[in-house]
Amino acid sequence: MFHLFKKPSPIAKSYDPAIQKPILRCSICTGEQVAGFRDLRTGKFTDIMLIRDDRDLQTFKEQYGVTDITKEF
Repeated sequence: MFHLFKKPSPIAKSYDPAIQKPILRCSICTGEQVAGFRDLRTGKFTDIMLIRDDRDLQTFKEQYGVTDITKEF
């Protein structure tokens, strides 16, 4: 019964580094940060998750296997 309340283990997700680049998009005005991927061919940004603190950023990096992330303003 206790397994009903257990958090599911995070599933490793993937992206294609040949056509996508991990980006941390930061707002100058509000300081809001959104992690996502920029398509290198089209330039389109796909947001994945809102980053509120360092734990959220670490979670994003672990989920997608990202080591380096570029900040974009």
